[in-house]
Amino acid sequence: MDRKITRVHANGRDYRLPARPVVVVCVDGCEPDYITQAIQAGVAPYLKRMLAGGTSLVGDCVVPSFTNPNNLSIVTGAPPSVHGICGNYFLDPATGKEVMMNDAAYLRAGTILAALSDAGLKVAVVTAKDKLRGLLGHGMSGICFSAEKADRATLADGGIANVPALVGKPVPSVYSADLSEFVFAAGVKLMETERPDVMYLSTTDYVQHKCAPGTAGANDFYAMMDGYLAQMDQLGAVIALTADHGMSPKTDAAGQPRIVFLQEVLDGLAGAGQARVILPITDPYVVHHGALGSFATVYLADAAQAPGIAAQLMTVDGIETVLTRSDAAARFELPPDRIGDLVVVSDHLTALGTRAAEHDLSGLTVPLRSHGGISEQKVPLLFNCRLEGVAAGRRIRNFDIFDLALNHATVATP
Repeated sequence: MDRKITRVHANGRDYRLPARPVVVVCVDGCEPDYITQAIQAGVAPYLKRMLAGGTSLVGDCVVPSFTNPNNLSIVTGAPPSVHGICGNYFLDPATGKEVMMNDAAYLRAGTILAALSDAGLKVAVVTAKDKLRGLLGHGMSGICFSAEKADRATLADGGIANVPALVGKPVPSVYSADLSEFVFAAGVKLMETERPDVMYLSTTDYVQHKCAPGTAGANDFYAMMDGYLAQMDQLGAVIALTADHGMSPKTDAAGQPRIVFLQEVLDGLAGAGQARVILPITDPYVVHHGALGSFATVYLADAAQAPGIAAQLMTVDGIETVLTRSDAAARFELPPDRIGDLVVVSDHLTALGTRAAEHDLSGLTVPLRSHGGISEQKVPLLFNCRLEGVAAGRRIRNFDIFDLALNHATVATP
């Protein structure tokens, strides 16, 4: 590393180079109450010490409160209007086809991780699901692999080989808490063996989709996480923890799913074939949520009908807000060319689907929990150190985490 360089620039912000290793953790689906309940249950002593001796903030994630938009906001330090990733899944206007946004070709901005590696820092990324690996590692030199496909990482493609042997764990099932544990265990091993200057760890929300805050399953997960964070702290790392989104129950009082099947509603309002619903939560891992989230985009055959249809949709029970393309782009900082003529957001207890026949709910063995809307926007930002120089009254976002950890953490050179 060129020691004459003291800062890097990415997407309108400067970031100081760290004096000691910095680990940024994105805990998928972690609304603040998960941490509160785990601490109160006595299973997270390290997190309790972070709250006592470090800094605890609550901020907002980006809407749609889904995995891909928020992870990319975190690593670019910018909203989707800048980096372009506004869902896990979208309608490509160039082809008219519905596609996954997991290809770096859809990314419109460089990442902080790439800027740091370009400056000569040793950078490592470990993500739970492979769908994020190419996006997070875009333009970056260093270590980058997923827990899902850890056995496929090579020096040429991942910057590291023999990951399962290093971690001492087999490649876990994608539908398990073990997938996230592999991420944390890998982070500890990398800190011990490679000692990256900056490391980004991103988990999966398998547990949060199944377990509410304070339940045994949730507390077990946070107890596991607590132990690995403590180990990274002992290894001298600055730890900055946030989430990509929160999580809400999408059920009635009896625990049955509350779902607005939006395509069916629109077929009734506008006529069959006049509206097309896209659910950006859609990804290859739908067992735990059935592709049901709190955010949808709608493409209309006649865009001039958007205001009238929006007004009608606002009368549907369970829908919180409906915005036209321009209003949604402005309010949620989204790229207008990658959303529909309308954006529909459901309320805290309601999910959005297309048609009932198009959603397989057989994998839901517990009451439906999901995310995507405004009600899942609050997330924690925790640091194992004090912050200084943060402007009073500043709106805190999860994508401020690198700024806070690199520019405001009060950490002396070890």
